[in-house]
Amino acid sequence: MTQPKRRQGAVLLGGKEHAQPMADQALLEGREEHEWSQRDPWRVLRIQSEFVEGFDALNKLEPAVSIFGSARTRPEDPMYKATEELARKLVEKGFAVITGGGPGIMEAGNKGAYEAGGCSVGLGIELPHEQGMNDYISIGVNFRYFFVRKTMFLKYSQGFVTMPGGFGTMDELFEALTLIQTGKVTHFPMVLFGTAYWTGLMDWIRGTVAEGGFISPEDLDLVTVTDDVDEAVAAMGAPGQFGTV
Repeated sequence: MTQPKRRQGAVLLGGKEHAQPMADQALLEGREEHEWSQRDPWRVLRIQSEFVEGFDALNKLEPAVSIFGSARTRPEDPMYKATEELARKLVEKGFAVITGGGPGIMEAGNKGAYEAGGCSVGLGIELPHEQGMNDYISIGVNFRYFFVRKTMFLKYSQGFVTMPGGFGTMDELFEALTLIQTGKVTHFPMVLFGTAYWTGLMDWIRGTVAEGGFISPEDLDLVTVTDDVDEAVAAMGAPGQFGTV
């Protein structure tokens, strides 16, 4: 029986080494004071090295659009096919495509970009069980820390398309929206693709969050909800139109 494996940055762990805590987990766990003085300062250097590695790999990347979405979406799902088409049309417009590098929607985005002859970027993440990069990556970088990976998405994208997905997708969506809303980044276009999936969330935001005064009415304009691939591509503007972080 094949033993489970997972990546820890550039390192592949299997066998008993697979039981080592994930980097994010180790960072957040409480430690004895003497262990903190011995371990966390060194962890800062590891975090720094991940930033350096990511910046070095992506510094010459052309204007790009990030596609977020579920790792569980199957190739026969209409959303997989729509993501392939979306990525292909983004490449035809002059964009690179960035995904999380895994299966599902991420694979569909990379596949569409790769097969269209564009730059297809995968930003992988250490998980308890090896997920691995899909087969359609032009540039791939694996990360230990979610917050470093998120910085790469935000720094090197001029727009975001969010397909249906779970907690990870929601996390990426609201991280980007928070930075846009608060002016921490230049205004980026944000598309939610799949009206049947996203309408319930947007109704709640409009009817509860906005009406309760927790966000401004104009914050609703930060998001475009659509089922149309061409509308999603058009919402991204022209390559270089929107700045990066």
